[in-house]
Amino acid sequence: MSRQPLPQHELKIEALSHEGRGIAHHEGKVVFVDAALPGETVRAAWIRRQRRFDEARVIEVLHASPDRVEPPCHLASVCGGCSLQHMSNAAQLHYKQQALAEQLRHFGAIEPRSWLPPLRAETLAYRRKARLGVRYVLKKERLLIGFREKHSNFLVDMDACAVLDERLSRLLPDLRACLESLAARQQIAQIEFAAGDDELALIFRHLQPLSADDRQRLIEFCAQHGLIAYGQSAGPESVCPLTQTAATAQDRLHYALPTANLRMAFHPSDFTQVHAGINRAMVDLALNLLDLQPEHRVLDLFCGLGNFTLPLARRAQRVVGVEGSIEMTERAAENARAHGLDHLVFHAENLQQDLRTSVLAGEKFDRILIDPPRSGAEEVMRYLPHWGAPRVVYVSCNPATLARDAGILAAQGYTLLSAGVMDMFPHTAHVESIAVFVRGG
Repeated sequence: MSRQPLPQHELKIEALSHEGRGIAHHEGKVVFVDAALPGETVRAAWIRRQRRFDEARVIEVLHASPDRVEPPCHLASVCGGCSLQHMSNAAQLHYKQQALAEQLRHFGAIEPRSWLPPLRAETLAYRRKARLGVRYVLKKERLLIGFREKHSNFLVDMDACAVLDERLSRLLPDLRACLESLAARQQIAQIEFAAGDDELALIFRHLQPLSADDRQRLIEFCAQHGLIAYGQSAGPESVCPLTQTAATAQDRLHYALPTANLRMAFHPSDFTQVHAGINRAMVDLALNLLDLQPEHRVLDLFCGLGNFTLPLARRAQRVVGVEGSIEMTERAAENARAHGLDHLVFHAENLQQDLRTSVLAGEKFDRILIDPPRSGAEEVMRYLPHWGAPRVVYVSCNPATLARDAGILAAQGYTLLSAGVMDMFPHTAHVESIAVFVRGG
């Protein structure tokens, strides 16, 4: 029996969800609508029905919002990598600030005394890290490389990407041809891309061991295009150069933090910020918001490879970096040694546990910087007053956990002085933000 087509209806878009979809109502039920903006009237086709809500996509815009723009990528309507390419960048930033304000009110019952101007930089060709799916379609005898389609496990057939670093985007057709030539073309599941300022690396996730011939083809392709080739046969610990040589200087990529005169080294599988321009501006902003003095002792929590820690050490007397991963604290210490910074200390410690038994318990600091994962820093917030810092800067990748943590700090006598959004992921609904807290106030 043939499947009946889902219906189409005219909808009035009332608001935007936290995922960047338009919100409408039809027959008393909420409908989330892809590619729709508040204030618009659209004709939408239903994608699926759920018990509590339906999902749909725009077929025709009957009355457009003044914030609507032509998407810069021809794949915007199908690709799941971006959700807001149809929205002007100014409107995206306004939406993100409103989302942050709403979360602060809802989860923290708090709002900042003032809003920081949005931090912005390039909106295209900005993405320096990405994980692309790979699938060989036997019936079509064609290999696909791309992000997932919206609402689907299928891959978008990408020949270029408007948000990827141009050095990778323009290589996609040649990369596809190379992978199609492999005997193991059905065994490459993912490609992870990482870029430094000068170096590029590809990590090929292969489900079966590569033959010597396939390995050589990948090595030669990467050498021809100035890439460093890595293989990954299992978990992250299995990532290694396809040449199987010992670690060398080529085992590191680098990015610059010019105002701190730093060149940061990282492994392609390390966590780094995807937007180099925003990262440079974010580091400068965080240090300025901390109001550092040369005599200060500073604590950098969730320090990673030292993205904030080393710039802090350029301005403060003593800096302590704490991170849950031993490997990342070793990378941070490596970066510190490379720059002759010897007034830095790094500890590997789980910051999601009760910190009363921490190696830092009982110490005092003048300033604290926090850059936690999406789960936030609840345990840190509960212990933070014991460190005595009168000023705290919190960098967040999740406004809901920032709001929760802000509420905890407020209950302990800290005031949310200012907050703002940073456009780390243009054309997506992802909200990156920064907040400043002062004791008392």
